[in-house]
Amino acid sequence: MRNELAALDVHPLRQELYRELHSRPFQVIPTEARITHIAVLTSPEQRARQFLHLQKLHRLMGEPWPEREVSCYEHSLGDLQIRREVHTEFTTYTFINLAKSDTAPFADTGLSLLPEGWLSELEGTVVAAFHIEVRPSSEDVRSELAFMRRHFEGMRLVGSSPLEGAARILGSFQLHSDDFGRFMVLNHKMSNSQLGRLVQRLMEIETYRLMSLLALPLARELTPALNDMDQTMSELTQALADNESLNEQELLAKLTNIAARIEAFRARSTFRFTATRAYYRLVLTRLDELRENEVSGHLTFSEFMTRRLTPAVKTCESVGERLEDLSRRVDRASEMIRTRADLAIQSQNQQLLSSMDRRSRIQLMMQHTVEGFSVVAISYYLISLLKLGMDALDESGIGFNKPLVLGITIPLVMTLVFVGVRRIHHRFIRMARHQ
Repeated sequence: MRNELAALDVHPLRQELYRELHSRPFQVIPTEARITHIAVLTSPEQRARQFLHLQKLHRLMGEPWPEREVSCYEHSLGDLQIRREVHTEFTTYTFINLAKSDTAPFADTGLSLLPEGWLSELEGTVVAAFHIEVRPSSEDVRSELAFMRRHFEGMRLVGSSPLEGAARILGSFQLHSDDFGRFMVLNHKMSNSQLGRLVQRLMEIETYRLMSLLALPLARELTPALNDMDQTMSELTQALADNESLNEQELLAKLTNIAARIEAFRARSTFRFTATRAYYRLVLTRLDELRENEVSGHLTFSEFMTRRLTPAVKTCESVGERLEDLSRRVDRASEMIRTRADLAIQSQNQQLLSSMDRRSRIQLMMQHTVEGFSVVAISYYLISLLKLGMDALDESGIGFNKPLVLGITIPLVMTLVFVGVRRIHHRFIRMARHQ
């Protein structure tokens, strides 16, 4: 077949975009299966070593191992199906035991076929770990519920009939004596593909539920410090409102300290709180996809999550909102203090300018006084020079009335000197105004 796109400019990510929608396909699970799902928080270094650990599992079981890591890896090792999914901050492992077994529920699990000691070498921090027992249902609903309850160690159960009664699910959302959670799925009329989708949603609900709750201890840890900072901010703001005489530098130092603590808290919590909101939305989406019907005497999964998970998520959201609110309040208080400081500086500048203006007037008056003395001094020296010239003319035999001429010259010289000094003074004033 001819490729009509060969001559066109095709985006380099086009194939990857197509593959993305199919990168995590639903599993196909038969009615009798024992499943174990584990989610571990991982760093990039641990993730690389986890892939080597996955290759080791294949070698131990005599199977060819994967050469390249992918976001979702799935493979069958005899009666054991393994699935590894890499997410943003955690990695999940799903082990499906398809071997025939007559044992009681949860006696055999998805881990039963793993080589001894392999799981203990898995790197990362375990967040979610639970078993899912998938079995065919019976016609008697009462005996079916009684059978299911016997295998949850007397714990209070949550259950529902998803997809309009096509199956029945019970779970405790608690850790049992083996340190794993437990869910039991009884299939009424679902195909293997439908059952695989149901189990996948169930695993995602429990995993995302636990991931969303990771922020709750952090929110509880930050709350007392936020209460203290909130009280301090109220006192500082009230002092500003009462217009008390405050030390602006000391006040700004307190606000800077609060702002630094808030930024440190935000650095610790922003990602965690944002992730909590994202995981919570995923939980709600998966619950809607279950389309649950109520099982008599039990809360449905949606009712349980609404009653228990939603308040925890709202607590985390409220702490995040308080951090943002405190940050804005610190900014506004700092702005008010800076405004007070600017007004104080303007007042000081105005007083300084008034003082400089008074000094300038005094200097001007002193300058006028000095100008008068300078006119007399200059005139005195000029007249002395004229007198020396007259004496020289008189000694050379030129006759004239020296006292008369000197008397007439004195006012003329003083007048000329005064006019010259004033002209120089006005010239400098014009230069200053021009600049």
